[in-house]
Amino acid sequence: MEMNDLQPIILPGIPARRPLVIAGPCSAETEEQVLAAARALAAQEVKIFRAGIWKPRTKPGGFEGVGVEGLRWLQRVKAETGMYVSTEVATERHVFEALKAGVDLLWIGARTSANPFAMQELAGALRGVDIPVLVKNPVNPDLELWIGAIERLYNAGLRRLGAIHRGFSSYDRTIYRNQPQWHIPIELRRRLPQLPLLCDPSHIGGKRELIAPLSQEAMDLGFDGLIVESHCTPDEAWSDKQQQVTPDVLCFMLHTLVVRETTLTTEPLAELRQQIDRLDDELLALMAKRMRISREIGQYKKEHSMPILQAKRYDEILNKRGAQAVELGINPEFVKTLLQAIHEESVHEQVKVING
Repeated sequence: MEMNDLQPIILPGIPARRPLVIAGPCSAETEEQVLAAARALAAQEVKIFRAGIWKPRTKPGGFEGVGVEGLRWLQRVKAETGMYVSTEVATERHVFEALKAGVDLLWIGARTSANPFAMQELAGALRGVDIPVLVKNPVNPDLELWIGAIERLYNAGLRRLGAIHRGFSSYDRTIYRNQPQWHIPIELRRRLPQLPLLCDPSHIGGKRELIAPLSQEAMDLGFDGLIVESHCTPDEAWSDKQQQVTPDVLCFMLHTLVVRETTLTTEPLAELRQQIDRLDDELLALMAKRMRISREIGQYKKEHSMPILQAKRYDEILNKRGAQAVELGINPEFVKTLLQAIHEESVHEQVKVING
């Protein structure tokens, strides 16, 4: 599905420039807290205020949002600051209450976008409604599931759609709360080039010191906007305190962002891209030759009743090429990942030969 007739998500009065910024606390906690954050952000010229009214938590017992009462606080934000307001919805009732309260923009969270039944319910609830809706990536790195969630809304008639990259859960402990895996939103952009793409550096990083570098990386990759969690007293926040920044810090961060022109192409750049294209052609030709040799090895193993997997040989390759990568100035972890993919495909080719 190409979605060529998508319409802009930009709301009236907001400049159509990068980055579109949506900011506000993770959760609406009290009326005073919401209004204080909104006033501070409005003073920094943020135009769209965000706050979680219903909070899906990993385990019961934590703060799960103030519920419908918080929507009245968002109405006050609109009336007193002139900001647009946005919140997350996960059920048909959430949609009904948010629309009744005049919420201007909705987003759908990672847990919900991973559930086709929930997405279909939301699509039905939003049918016939002209409102921007942003869809966060599913918890797991599943591009088709992400696109499927967006398509369900599109099929319900929504055209002001966008995507939010908030990273992907990982069992392994890393510096990030959620792994960026930038190649997945990049592929989403390739598949759906008309779809606005925002980054949620707060949920990717999980730590406030990572928000600025992640935001810069998103801008370098051509993202259209940012959705950032901002709280006047982050250390006292009722949820996700580690990943929220003050409005002043957010303002400083936004003013230090380097936003490069995405459409500018110069002749030298075109020449360099031609060199890349030629090298890619050579890489693919070499890869085809390598797979042909793998099939020949598979034939030899078949004739001599040898097992496909040779663990010692595989380990030698990884260690040797990892050391060689360092000498050549290439990231050894990248080379390891590349070789693992090549090895997996080589094994697949040998299996086909042996079972053929």
